[in-house]
Amino acid sequence: MKVHVGAGASEEEAGAIASALAEHLGVDIEVFAGERDDPAAVAEPPEPEYPLADDLGPTDREATLREEIADILQGGPEKYKQRLPEQGKLFVRDRLDLWFGGGGEGGGGDADAEGATDGLKFEDGKFANFDSYHRNSPDVEEYDESNRVPADGLITGAAEFGGRDVHFMANDFTVKAGSMAGRGVEKFLRMQQRALKNGKPVLYLMDSSGGRIDQQTGFFANREGIGKYYYNHSMLSGRVPQICVLYGPCIAGAAYTPVFADFTVMVEGMSAMAIASPRMVKMVTGEEIDMQELGGPDVHAKYSGSADLVARDEEHARELVSQLMTYLPDKAGEKPPRSDAEPPKFSPGGIDELIPEAPNLPYDVHDLIERVADAESVFELKPEYGTEIVTAFVRIDGRPVGVVANQPTQRSGAIFPDAAEKAAEFIWTCDAYEVPLLYLCDTPGFMAGSDVEKDAILEKGKKFIYATSSATVPQQTVVVRKAYGAGIYAMGGPAYEPESVIGLPSGEIGIMGPEAAINAVYANKLNDIEDEAERKEREAELREEYRRDIDVHRMASEVVIDEIVPPSELREELVQRFDFYADIEKSVPDKKHGTVL
Repeated sequence: MKVHVGAGASEEEAGAIASALAEHLGVDIEVFAGERDDPAAVAEPPEPEYPLADDLGPTDREATLREEIADILQGGPEKYKQRLPEQGKLFVRDRLDLWFGGGGEGGGGDADAEGATDGLKFEDGKFANFDSYHRNSPDVEEYDESNRVPADGLITGAAEFGGRDVHFMANDFTVKAGSMAGRGVEKFLRMQQRALKNGKPVLYLMDSSGGRIDQQTGFFANREGIGKYYYNHSMLSGRVPQICVLYGPCIAGAAYTPVFADFTVMVEGMSAMAIASPRMVKMVTGEEIDMQELGGPDVHAKYSGSADLVARDEEHARELVSQLMTYLPDKAGEKPPRSDAEPPKFSPGGIDELIPEAPNLPYDVHDLIERVADAESVFELKPEYGTEIVTAFVRIDGRPVGVVANQPTQRSGAIFPDAAEKAAEFIWTCDAYEVPLLYLCDTPGFMAGSDVEKDAILEKGKKFIYATSSATVPQQTVVVRKAYGAGIYAMGGPAYEPESVIGLPSGEIGIMGPEAAINAVYANKLNDIEDEAERKEREAELREEYRRDIDVHRMASEVVIDEIVPPSELREELVQRFDFYADIEKSVPDKKHGTVL
């Protein structure tokens, strides 16, 4: 660098200037005095006090750290690790590779030779509880393999899954059966709290026997203890998708995470969850029962409704979650990801023939859905629970949509308590994550009788109607065939302000069906007709008159519904309506919240 100074500068002054600038700027300096062509002084930057060398590398300090990390990654005592194949489950680090490495479709990357997983962005708290067990800890006088608690048995971090960033936690079953204790609980809470702040989905890969009872004073009742899990679950609910996969028996406190999650996947022959273990159940009630009978996938998929999906094995569980996430946004307020449109699996031209004219004859509503939705896009949840209603994510012209459909093959599509509860929860979840709703109505209404009253048909039906009333996502209702009683209310009827109510020519809307109505209104008059043939003829006339009153044409004529659509055009009609109303603004009254749970 050339620097010019006044002609009166001495050589000493020029030298001082050159030296100071060379040291400060780190470059060669030439100082010229006045108009002189040759420099009055030249200076080079000083040599660094600690010269850098090309061959510098890790010291023993870093080598020791790497050895400690490698040891932590081995998990708990080797004898427990060796038992995992007998239990049909993966070691937790191999499970993370399956999820976030090259082990399955949609993963974030590949595992390298040292076991690192490209899709796993980082891990927090590897050294949790290090001082209590590790041979390098100054607190450990004599190393004992059986006392190993690497990462305190719980792994948390961030990863890429299906091209999206997620938070995750995973229990290490080799560490005290995946039980929870102070340091692991703290990691879990931090992960949840960070998810609240940055709005990214959370995956819970659960395999936990519950809390470590002998250490409960460090985490059970504390303000920042295990009880805070469920507070955070509640705050995260509707904020970001929470998805839980169960890989083992999750007991007591550990069983609340899967039921708080938005979606829960259980694995056949492996998963279970219950409020207490079989041994505790026997102590309290005297009942002898094994874990699968108490809380296995069959129990929660068919009877409690706590399991949304049941996987065949670990790989299948991952595949299911990968599919599920394609229908969900990262967080509340964002639109779900849209895909390329695909034609339906079956032609919409077959819809009219599919639906019987007689309202009580069955047909499988899955066949109707497959004629409306994009091919290979139907993703049903809770298929074995509340089977009178089908709840499924689909895509219509590439757009994720939540379908609530009555199932005529199951008790004529009457709404039973379990089905009502299932539908309410699905609607609520779709609304939380901006997934539009499609109701396919073909129901005789809510079921009556002493059994359903004992099972709270009114309470659960109320939740169904409440969810439909409160949802602010775009909603379309199709009266496919029968829409009787309060069933049309729960299924997004005209009074519930969907964006459209459209009917097929097979549709009927009424307080009840023709047979029941004629019996209720005209029973005495019909009984007074002594001639049986005359009585049957009169009954048929009355039934036909009643059907004309509830026919979808009458409803369209009186503008109760918006339109009657040719069945073969139903899909295209829905495409246009969902597209047109995609950004509609809807709201509920200004209030803290409703009182219906």
